Amino acid sequence: MPEPGLLTPDWPAPPRVRALQTLRGGGCSPAPWDSFNLGDHVGDDPARVAANRAVLRRRLPAGPVWLRQVHGTVAVDAAICPENAEADAAFARRPGVVCAVMTADCLPVLFCDRAGSVVAAAHAGWRGLAAGVLEATVAALGVPPGELLAWLGPAIGPAAFEVGDEVRAAFVAGDPEAAAAFAAHAPGKWLADLPQLARRRLQAAGVGWTGGGEICTYADPASYFSYRRDGVTGRMATLVWLES
Repeated sequence: MPEPGLLTPDWPAPPRVRALQTLRGGGCSPAPWDSFNLGDHVGDDPARVAANRAVLRRRLPAGPVWLRQVHGTVAVDAAICPENAEADAAFARRPGVVCAVMTADCLPVLFCDRAGSVVAAAHAGWRGLAAGVLEATVAALGVPPGELLAWLGPAIGPAAFEVGDEVRAAFVAGDPEAAAAFAAHAPGKWLADLPQLARRRLQAAGVGWTGGGEICTYADPASYFSYRRDGVTGRMATLVWLES
């Protein structure tokens, strides 16, 4: 099997914080999941998914704690939660525990504190973002928000994410200035800037540093899976952990 594509987040995390973003190339899954698909819920051959996950595992201190993501706001302690726990964020204070979220257009967000005492990974599609998954993750970390760093991973960009009036209303209801993240596109349709919406919420929560969010999954089919672009497709992982 070829070496998988991996991206290292560019953020000012302390040295003991480690993070990876997987890309779509370098795995063994056939089309339409080609090729480094890590999702076991998208119709791919389970043996192929297991083989891809085994390759990823060799780059990590332990197997990732995979979640059953439901576009909610639950954040779990990855050191004690069961495999496939129903949650959309995981945090860890214990070294060697790997937090992970899977995406294919939704926004993955990694967190750590400046002291390197805690890390987290959150899955923020528009529903979870509007419901408060990032705020719930910040609260679960148990450190002053100003000490937190947040990195926004690859997600569908503002030129491709068409949504209806109900999505815009869900954000504007609690934050009228969030209207700036929506551009009129057609009657009843808007182009939404998911990273901008996330940055607004992180800023309001008091998070000390936020970066990333420039990569559009929809616009780069060679590197990223995109559900909105392809329908049936694979899933990437965004992972973070503490070294001993």
